[in-house]
Amino acid sequence: MNWTPWILLPLVGAIIGYVTNTIAVTMLFRPHKQISLLGFRLQGLIPKRQADLARKIGQVVGTHLVEGSDLRHALGGVDVRPMAEKVIDKALAAKLSEFSNIPMIGAFLTPDKLSGIRDGIVDSLVDNKELIVEELGHAIEEGFDVSSVVETKVAAFPTQQLEKIILDVAKRELVSIEIWGAVLGAIIGLLQVVLLQAIS
Repeated sequence: MNWTPWILLPLVGAIIGYVTNTIAVTMLFRPHKQISLLGFRLQGLIPKRQADLARKIGQVVGTHLVEGSDLRHALGGVDVRPMAEKVIDKALAAKLSEFSNIPMIGAFLTPDKLSGIRDGIVDSLVDNKELIVEELGHAIEEGFDVSSVVETKVAAFPTQQLEKIILDVAKRELVSIEIWGAVLGAIIGLLQVVLLQAIS
């Protein structure tokens, strides 16, 4: 019995399957820039469709993943007091000092009273945290288009960096695709040998 076809055809099939799938996986990303080869224009699938991909990711993130309620919820966990103190100190300190220089009023605005006024304003802001968060949430919802921001960022993202991220996440699966190409190629080679033996 001649064993050459039983070894050669599955081996050739495995090599063809592996190389074909490796080329297919590579062409997901490369070439990054469009090139002309034998009259054909070639560019990797992801770089070529990056704008469409960016638009779709933006729609998914803006519509399903990040909503206004999520932003308000995130703001609800923020400690308002340090921010309120910083804003009040920066915005009102100069004005309160001016009032303290006005005759009749300045006599009543001692440093302790100024500090009390400042603390009272901060306490009032903290007590109305829910209202502040609600208003900020509405303002962000109206002025911050998550879909557009994500779309712009993804569209401007370097394709080399995008390739690196995808490979970091899915390298094992992409290698599996290449290996399965070799396995299926070998199986097809074996089936060819069986068919040839049956015919002859």
